[in-house]
Amino acid sequence: MDVRSKQLRRLIVEMMEVEKRGHIGPALSLIEILRVLYDDILKFDPKKPNWEDRDRLILSKGHGCLGLYSILADKGFFPMDVLKTFGKPDSILGGHPERDKVPGVEASTGALGHGLPIGVGIAIASKIKKKDFRVFVITGDGEINEGSVWEAALCASKHALSNLTVIVDYNKLQSYGPTKEVLDLEPIMDKWMSFGFATVEVDGHNVSDLQTLFKSLPKDKNKPTAIIAHTIKGKGFPMAEGNPLWHHKNKISPEEFSAMYQSLEG
Repeated sequence: MDVRSKQLRRLIVEMMEVEKRGHIGPALSLIEILRVLYDDILKFDPKKPNWEDRDRLILSKGHGCLGLYSILADKGFFPMDVLKTFGKPDSILGGHPERDKVPGVEASTGALGHGLPIGVGIAIASKIKKKDFRVFVITGDGEINEGSVWEAALCASKHALSNLTVIVDYNKLQSYGPTKEVLDLEPIMDKWMSFGFATVEVDGHNVSDLQTLFKSLPKDKNKPTAIIAHTIKGKGFPMAEGNPLWHHKNKISPEEFSAMYQSLEG
């Protein structure tokens, strides 16, 4: 991990220290994807979060919101000190992101399987209005067990939504076990291609590879794009990597916090 990735992971740990609980594992696999999108790709103005011509990023796996909150604060959508209110009853930052509360959040995504349908609707609206903004939807791999994802994929292909990119955070571990055991997704590339998407795969933690790929979009001017991002759940902290117990972690101990901070110093 480079300094930038460590900085964003540190923000997540600091958020977790407030209530000592949260979906930490699903957020850590997203950091490089989010930072490259917000640092290098997306068109946005944090002072005008509802600017009509902005690019849209929908975090469909809403339980990964700790990662999204960290980058939104970093970019100035809301003050950094708001992060340290995470999970409190009067905070805007809940365990899932809410569009009407958090500047920069494009969709309320507590229930899974909704982000891509919403993204398809926005991408169609962009075409109708002759706008050039793009729509990115980040889904979890366990999330694509949901039938609504594949219904939306069919619609995206039908309308040739080249302004739509789906990024599958393929960390291969959902809430209670490996995706291979819960509901095997392979052959995942073939599935997305068969639904009419230009489909590619990438190391979801390799910043330079992500930059190159995102800058090359769309992969086909007549199709939506699907990116299979191979990631590690809990990336950055040895005790959490590939460990389903860290999907949602309750009562994080002082020793565990200390170990996480030590990992960021290495």
